Amino acid sequence: MPPTESEATGIHCRLDELLAERQMTLTELGRRVNMSIVNLSILKNDRARAIRFSTLQAICEALDCQVGDLLETSKTPPPKR
Repeated sequence: MPPTESEATGIHCRLDELLAERQMTLTELGRRVNMSIVNLSILKNDRARAIRFSTLQAICEALDCQVGDLLETSKTPPPKR
């Protein structure tokens, strides 16, 4: 099984945890940031390859958080390619 983007890059998206803390659904976040649930789900499940700064800003504003709250580096280094 190929590594997830999180495993490949060493970056983990904490979107699921932040949504739970704020008792917000992915649907509600999508409505607030004008983004499809499919694209948010890709981000939430660490399958995103890239994200625009404008998207990061919109998500952080909707969740009242900083980029560092949303994205974190994993404790283990990514595997060498």
